[in-house]
Amino acid sequence: MKENVDSFLNYMTVERGVSPNTLAAYRNDLQQLTEFIESRSGNSNGGVNWSDVSDEDISDYVLHLHALGYSDTTRARKVASSKSMFGFLIQEGEIQRDPTENLRSPRIGRSLPDALSVEEVERLLTAPESQHTPESLRDRAMLELLYATGMRVTEMVSLDIDDIDLQSGAVRCLGKGGKERMIPIHSRAVEIVEIYLEQGRPDHEGKNSQRAAFLNRRGVRLTRQGFWLILKKYVKQVGLTKNITPHTLRHSFATHLLRGGAQLRHVQELLGHASITTTQVYTHLTTEHVRMEYDKAHPRA
Repeated sequence: MKENVDSFLNYMTVERGVSPNTLAAYRNDLQQLTEFIESRSGNSNGGVNWSDVSDEDISDYVLHLHALGYSDTTRARKVASSKSMFGFLIQEGEIQRDPTENLRSPRIGRSLPDALSVEEVERLLTAPESQHTPESLRDRAMLELLYATGMRVTEMVSLDIDDIDLQSGAVRCLGKGGKERMIPIHSRAVEIVEIYLEQGRPDHEGKNSQRAAFLNRRGVRLTRQGFWLILKKYVKQVGLTKNITPHTLRHSFATHLLRGGAQLRHVQELLGHASITTTQVYTHLTTEHVRMEYDKAHPRA
């Protein structure tokens, strides 16, 4: 179980860019969960598999937390950590069923994702242009594609050349649960990706490249960890001070579409959300923007 927890913590660090404090909370919460599960099984030597955990185990764990006197806020966080862990295990194909699927926790409030302004996005997307190297062509294409499509970083680095249809201006994306979706890309993004594929990618191509769209210097598929390092470099280069993660361009994509008048259902389809409830968090961001504009414009505000 510990090996899977370590993989999850690495994922949260690289893919989601969580802070050291948040990561420590995840680690402590999941250690408490695994110790509880192992104690129930009578095996504390790591012989329990995540696939063995039942709904009853999770329900008893929540009761256990209550008996220990934790506040609603702390219990909600620990439940959220558990749900995130099992969601990750489903995503990675380690388990077939999520025992936390029907678990309810106290509603404490939901934090909103950070989104960049249009001007900040422009600064970030054009940052690689000053370097004029195969790597900068690749980086420019990746950043542009993320903002043009709103896809997850994992989805982007998993793209093969054949998944990108420059002629029709669309990308075939394999999302969570193996669900495939076609995402349109605008003409400017098509142009930038085409330049990379024709002028940048050949310099990295090697015998092990296969059909991966985005390659590292060794000629193999770029990893999400590799992209995270690239993103941090450009964030520092352009002097952005917001808490930016690999998900930031996805958040900005959704927020800017909704502010521009796109329908929530359409944004849901583009993001690949199974439930529209997940997409609705972005409506709070746009409402906040409207409020700011109102306060600036109304003569009595």
